[in-house]
Amino acid sequence: MKRKRFSLVDIIIAFILLLVVVMTAYPFLYMIAVSLSENIYVMKGEVTLWPKGFSTKMYEMVLQDPRIFTAYSNTFLYVILGTVISLAVTAMGGYALARKEMLGNKQFTLLIVFTMFFQGGMIPTFLVVKGLSLVDTIWGMVLPSAVSTWNLIIMRTFFTSIPKELEEAGRMDGLNDIGIFARIVLPLSKAALATIGLFYAVAMWNNFYNALLYLRSAELFPLQVVLRNIVLAGQMNASEVSSSDSIIVEESLKFATIIVSTLPILLLYPFLQKYFVKGVMIGSVKG
Repeated sequence: MKRKRFSLVDIIIAFILLLVVVMTAYPFLYMIAVSLSENIYVMKGEVTLWPKGFSTKMYEMVLQDPRIFTAYSNTFLYVILGTVISLAVTAMGGYALARKEMLGNKQFTLLIVFTMFFQGGMIPTFLVVKGLSLVDTIWGMVLPSAVSTWNLIIMRTFFTSIPKELEEAGRMDGLNDIGIFARIVLPLSKAALATIGLFYAVAMWNNFYNALLYLRSAELFPLQVVLRNIVLAGQMNASEVSSSDSIIVEESLKFATIIVSTLPILLLYPFLQKYFVKGVMIGSVKG
C-alpha cells in the first residue's frame, strides 16, 4: 500500500488549524478547570488546564439559585418558539423570492437587501414594538428578530437550486404553489432548514439585547440576562462564603455560570453538524 506524502503546504495548514483549535479550546478548558478547583489553588494561581482540589461547590451554588431554572425554561421557550417562527417565515419568504415569475420579485428583493445596510435604529424599533403592545411579553423576544436578511438570502439561494422539473411534475399532479412548497420543496430542504435553524437557535440562545429592551418582569428574563446579572452585577447569593474568599469565589462563580449557560447549545451542535456543512455548501451553489 502506497503511503501518502504530505506537502509543505499541508503541514502549514495543519499547523495553523491546530493553533486555531488550541486558541479556541484553551479559554474554555481553563474556565472548566478553575470552576472545578478549590479556592486556595485558584488564589495561588496553580490552576492551568486541570482542576486542583476537585470541587463542585460553584456549580451547586449556581444550580441552587432559583433564577437559573426559571431563566433556563424561559430561554428554551424563546429558542423553540423563536426558531419555529423564524424558520417558517424565512422558508416561505425565501421560496417566494426564488420564484422569478412572481410579480415585483426584483423590487421586493431590493427592499429586503436594503435592510442589510440601512436600519431604522434602536429607538424607532422600540417605539414600533411598544406600539404593538409587545413590551414585557414573550412575543417581544421572538417577533422583532424573527427574520434575518442574511438567512433569508441563503434560503432563497438554496431554493433556486431545486430543479424546476420537480415543480412542473407537481403541477401536473394538481398541486398548487402551497402544495409544491409543502410536499416537494420542504422535504428536499432538510439540510438548509437545519442550517438556518441552528443559526436562529444560537442567536436566540445568546440574545439578551431584546430582553434588556423589551422585558420588564424578572420572571420573563432569559438565561443570558440572569447570567449578566450574576457575572457583572454580582447578584448571586454568596452568603455562605467567607469574606476572605469572596474575590476567588466570584471568579470561579463566573466561570461556572458561563459553563452552565454554554453547554446546552454546544451539545446541540454535533447532532446538526452534518446538516450544517451540507446546507451551507448546497446554499452556495447557485445565485
